[in-house]
Amino acid sequence: MASHINFIKKLAFLSDKRKFSLFLPFFLMRASLEEYNEDWTKVRIRLPLNWVSKNAAGNMFGGFQASLADPIPAMACIRKFPNHRVATKKLDIDFIRVGNSDLMLHFDFDPAQEQQIREELAEHGRATPCFDMVYIRADGKVCSKIKNTVAIRPLGYVSPIEKD
Repeated sequence: MASHINFIKKLAFLSDKRKFSLFLPFFLMRASLEEYNEDWTKVRIRLPLNWVSKNAAGNMFGGFQASLADPIPAMACIRKFPNHRVATKKLDIDFIRVGNSDLMLHFDFDPAQEQQIREELAEHGRATPCFDMVYIRADGKVCSKIKNTVAIRPLGYVSPIEKD
C-alpha cells in the first residue's frame, strides 16, 4: 500500500482531487472529493450509496462510513504538521438516521484548533486532538456524527507501551 501512495504522490501533473480518487481505498468505495481548500480547512467528500455500500436493509453500511471518516483528520494533520507521524487513535460514530442516499462527509479544521495543536506540540512534543465531522444525507439531514481523535507524534516516536 505504501508504494501505491508514494506512486500517486509522484504524479505531479494530477490535481489533489484526482490523486484522492486514485487512492485505492477511496477508489474502491467510489468516494469523491467534492469540495476542499488546499490547506484542508474545509473538506466535503461524497460517499455514494450503491450495490457495494448497501447493507441488508438497503441503507449505507456503517463500515463504509467508518472507513472513509477514519483517515480524513489524519490526512489534514499530515499536511499541517509534516514532520510528525499522525494516526487515528479513536473513532466514535453515532448513527442518528439511516443512510438512505449518497452521504456527504463534512470535515472542517478550525484555525483556532490548529493553533492549539501547534502550542501543544511546542510545549509537549505531541498532541491528541479530537475532530468532529458529520455525514449529511441528500435531504440535508444529519445521518451520522463522528468524533475522530488523532495522535500527532514526532517522527521516530515510540510510545511507552510499545517499548515493553
